[in-house]
Amino acid sequence: MASKALFAGLVVDEAGEFVETVLVGGDTFYIVDDDGFIRHVESEAVDREVLQRLFGMMEGHEDLLAEQAARMIGQEDIFTRAAIEHSLESLDEQIDQILILGLPEDTMNWLGMMGFRVRIDLHGEVLDITQPGMPDPDDED
Repeated sequence: MASKALFAGLVVDEAGEFVETVLVGGDTFYIVDDDGFIRHVESEAVDREVLQRLFGMMEGHEDLLAEQAARMIGQEDIFTRAAIEHSLESLDEQIDQILILGLPEDTMNWLGMMGFRVRIDLHGEVLDITQPGMPDPDDED
């Protein structure tokens, strides 16, 4: 289990209210209020599903993402691009690493300011992820 909630401060319940996190016995949980009954939802399960959904959107675009990432860091050589592309192809390993290491605080602040939100139900199922500026995957335009 995770010792830190990856998306703490970015998770809301079905009513849109932010959920808190708590550390119990070394594991973190999102706290969901069910009409006065406090439910503890394993943060790792929610965080893993969010990362899988986000990474799923990258599938099939690894070459373009690698090119853009290499350009952003100013290393547009073929070796850097190949290394980035390889890391994008092994996303399951990346998810495990992110869950262990967490996300940088600056990244979390930026996500919060941009309006990134994860909405969960009483059982911790991810209902939707709000990513301002991203096209809606349900749109057929």
